[in-house]
Amino acid sequence: MCRHQPPCPGADHPDHHPAVIVSAHPEQGWSLLCDGTIVFDDTGELLPDGRAVSPCRPPAAVV
Repeated sequence: MCRHQPPCPGADHPDHHPAVIVSAHPEQGWSLLCDGTIVFDDTGELLPDGRAVSPCRPPAAVV
């Protein structure tokens, strides 16, 4: 999907986060990147091949 130069790393690349946003929907909490990844405001991701990446959450505090 990435059509600009230089092209962004593919969604399967470990460093795919610099991909450019091609469609933003902040009112719904997600954006589509040029590599086909959908990123959510909670840091979760849906990759083009259908795999889901869980949100990055800090460990719970022990009281």
